[in-house]
Amino acid sequence: MIDKNKVKELALEWLEGKEYFLVDTTVDKENKITVEIDHRDGVWIEDCCELSRWIEEHLDRDVEDFELEVGSAGIGQPLKVLQQYVNSIGYDVEVMTAEGKRLEGMMKSADADGFVVTVIEKQRVEGKKRPQLVEVDKAFGYGDVKWVKNIIDFK
Repeated sequence: MIDKNKVKELALEWLEGKEYFLVDTTVDKENKITVEIDHRDGVWIEDCCELSRWIEEHLDRDVEDFELEVGSAGIGQPLKVLQQYVNSIGYDVEVMTAEGKRLEGMMKSADADGFVVTVIEKQRVEGKKRPQLVEVDKAFGYGDVKWVKNIIDFK
């Protein structure tokens, strides 16, 4: 079986000095290799092809045959790495908490410890008879959520 760490090292070597970042690398038991990359402004097919050729040049099919797929982290897929959270700052996201509660809001911040999403909630405001819509910051650790996805709006 092809070593996942070798594939990851090859991908990281190609990515060095580029604005792309590695999202995920998998190798299944049938040697199907999948490499996902991302970029703040999207991924170009030409760059996926170049990375694919780079990896193929450094693996030997005579020793072990494989199938290789290089692409972008899919649109609408859960965020997997910190850089994706950072790139989502200022954009709307959907969060599924570990308890199964869904919420939508704007990604306010993200760092190695967790992230903050600003949501709009009805709350009682002093001096008002009815609950008012107010912005509330919700902080999460990465272990506090099942997934986070960017909300794609085609309006």
